[in-house]
Amino acid sequence: MHKIGLLASIIVAFNFSACGELKKSTQDNTPKQPEVETKVTSPIQVGAAQLEEYLPLLAGKKVAIMVNQTSMVGKSHVVDTFLQWGVNIVKIFAPEHGFRGDHSAGAHVNSTIDDKTGLPIVSLYGNSRKPSKSMMKDVDLVVFDIQDVGVRFYTYISSMHYLMEACQENDLEMMVLDRPNPNGHYVDGPVLDIAYKSFIGMHPVPLVHGMTVGEFATMINGERWLTGGDTCKLTVIKCKNYTHDSMYQLPIRPSPNLPTMESIYLYPSLGLFEGTNVSIGRGTDKPFEVVGVPIDDSKPRKTVIPPKGWYVFTPKSIPGVSDHPKYEGVTCKGLLLTSFANDFLVPSKRIYLELLSTMYLNNDVDLNGEYFKPFFTKLAGGPALQKQIEDGVSHEDIYKSWQPGLDAFNITRSKYLLY
Repeated sequence: MHKIGLLASIIVAFNFSACGELKKSTQDNTPKQPEVETKVTSPIQVGAAQLEEYLPLLAGKKVAIMVNQTSMVGKSHVVDTFLQWGVNIVKIFAPEHGFRGDHSAGAHVNSTIDDKTGLPIVSLYGNSRKPSKSMMKDVDLVVFDIQDVGVRFYTYISSMHYLMEACQENDLEMMVLDRPNPNGHYVDGPVLDIAYKSFIGMHPVPLVHGMTVGEFATMINGERWLTGGDTCKLTVIKCKNYTHDSMYQLPIRPSPNLPTMESIYLYPSLGLFEGTNVSIGRGTDKPFEVVGVPIDDSKPRKTVIPPKGWYVFTPKSIPGVSDHPKYEGVTCKGLLLTSFANDFLVPSKRIYLELLSTMYLNNDVDLNGEYFKPFFTKLAGGPALQKQIEDGVSHEDIYKSWQPGLDAFNITRSKYLLY
């Protein structure tokens, strides 16, 4: 484990940062890929690419499919591939961010008709999260094929849970076309207290669970987490040439505010700031790569001023990406963590707590307001982490407090690993 003192960590983080205004946002949908060594020599193939394994299972069946912009087979969307091979798709289920991935976080997704294929798109991130009996009456089998990032509060696994539940209730088959987990090389964080279950945390798993969606679906069945302790008929089409040591580079951003591999690596740590009064760069071209708040430089700080100065950014509304972000139109100062993600977070295999506690210590200097919001408890999976930070518990003691839960989870997790 990497040990780094609070003050030293702040300096290290700032030394990787640069001060200046944000550059103009790019429309490129491909995450920028850091140079990360991988142990896999053969190209990783996603489950959707294993056509010979699952197309025979779809023959003659009325298929519903939950997909988004990440559901690609090579250069073809899986919907187009299915139609090309004569699969009878009767409807598309749309998760958070929509079928095309062009809705901002939490934005209502409407049901509609796909312009290209004429297929009905049924929103499962609008008025309902689980398909109703009427939605499933003309369906024989449901396919789930969405790229996840391996973090408990990323809602695609919750949508998958509800699909499994609907399949069980209607005696239908469920097929998961598996995809690698870009954060699948480690397990960390507090295990969710089921008393605080919500759509951003439905299962008693750590914040970083280290499983693919296929493995997670198998765990949902095996641990009897569906309502009533039932299971659904489940088939997982595995990836090829993937292991949990693979540093898989996503070819397409999984959601509007995770545009780079660095943002995906930082997401488990910076996602917790969504429950605070700190900005993580929504409304900029560096979402989930920066932390900052409006700062009055005339006030004395409780920690060292960064050697290279503040990273300056001003959040703004970006249609389909960030609607009315925190501190919209207000200049914020903070840290750019892009290099820090590759140089520290990836090898450390840890959630980074130091920034969370440092911003808390300086809250009365910078904002003199309520640091933690009620949403933080849902993100953290319970009230314990907030209390530990407020009580000044050391980072090492916080990490140690997670260990019994992590040890128990790793025993459970091992039963469902496919790679």
